[in-house]
Amino acid sequence: MKITYREVNGYLIPNLKLPPEEANVRLGKWGMMYKSHLEKHKKVLFSTLLIQGELYQHCAEVEKQASEMYDLLIEQLKEAVGVTEELKEQDQMEWVQRMGNIEQRAREIVNNEIVFK
Repeated sequence: MKITYREVNGYLIPNLKLPPEEANVRLGKWGMMYKSHLEKHKKVLFSTLLIQGELYQHCAEVEKQASEMYDLLIEQLKEAVGVTEELKEQDQMEWVQRMGNIEQRAREIVNNEIVFK
């Protein structure tokens, strides 16, 4: 690996670029939370992934897992507590309250099991 440098105010600064696959990765909510968690609490893993050029790909994988788990949990919890389209038609406020509770529970589970593990 050949590193080139540029001079800025008498200092040599390396010309570093993300690998092409890293530049195209877009992180969502879960991936950004995971990246922040690594940076603050798991500094060695964060640095290792960053140096190897695998940080964003790793966070994107966690994003995918968390999103899939969240969607699955929402459906399972809706079924478990009886939140249906009929309820939505009959009592919208009750439906909104139950869905808010379900979404909060699902977020907490995903955070504990995947993001902040």
